[in-house]
Amino acid sequence: MNYIHENHRIYVNDEQGKIIVDATFPFIKPGVVVVDHTYVDPSLRGQGIASQLMHEVYQHIKKLGYKAVATCPYAVVWFKKHKECNDIIDETVQATLAPECQI
Repeated sequence: MNYIHENHRIYVNDEQGKIIVDATFPFIKPGVVVVDHTYVDPSLRGQGIASQLMHEVYQHIKKLGYKAVATCPYAVVWFKKHKECNDIIDETVQATLAPECQI
């Protein structure tokens, strides 16, 4: 995958320029981003692409030195399954989110 990194966004375009993989993570407060959206085109689903995207998001956030929380349902589940990546989770902020967002 040829990931394109922009401020608070990582995505992939197909040959026609259509976004086929996308994640956004804007600031929720200084130094803390919220993974609020992930998308994988239906033609790519079931191939582990969303998990690869989340690994890319995790590495990018960690490299920038930010903490993170997750509200996107897929991201919440991904962090639950990948406890080794929870070092970037701001547990204090995450605990204030809705119960379905608890990691």
